[in-house]
Amino acid sequence: MVRSHEHLKSVSVSTRLYAFLWDYLIILGYLFMLTGVSFLFNPLLIPLFTASPLSAEITGFVLITLPVFLYFAISEGSKSQATWGKRKVGILVADMRGQSIGLGNSLLRSAVKFFPWELAHFTIWHIVIPTGYSDTVIYSLFSIVYGLGFIYLISPLINKNRRTLYDFIAGSVIRYKDS
Repeated sequence: MVRSHEHLKSVSVSTRLYAFLWDYLIILGYLFMLTGVSFLFNPLLIPLFTASPLSAEITGFVLITLPVFLYFAISEGSKSQATWGKRKVGILVADMRGQSIGLGNSLLRSAVKFFPWELAHFTIWHIVIPTGYSDTVIYSLFSIVYGLGFIYLISPLINKNRRTLYDFIAGSVIRYKDS
């Protein structure tokens, strides 16, 4: 049933947090598995993480960020409209009419959602493997990361539909499955 956004019951921030904590179990499981497998491929991985900040960033992105990004984007853009954690707490990602946002908008939503995470990785790699970036640039990048994190945290608290910045950009809303 198609509903206008006025009829969608707002999902609390705590419910969204519980869903993310359930999803984080999957992420942690993946990271533990990745850690175990990395011991087998250690001789191949070490040069990728030590050669340059760019190779470390790309390797980290491919091994960590991209799989997590795809988990959220594909799950939330699918017919179920939800990750495992969101399904577990009875919420889903929808457009303002209550329909699926589709894979394209879900990819956009996840890209915006994970941008601060990836920017933090980028910045950290430029600290671990020093480059020509000045302290001002590094601090500015961290300021952007923390600024976006703050906006992401407060945005659902200051609007009626509890939408985050990435929900506004993707035209999505989190709603209860049965609404």
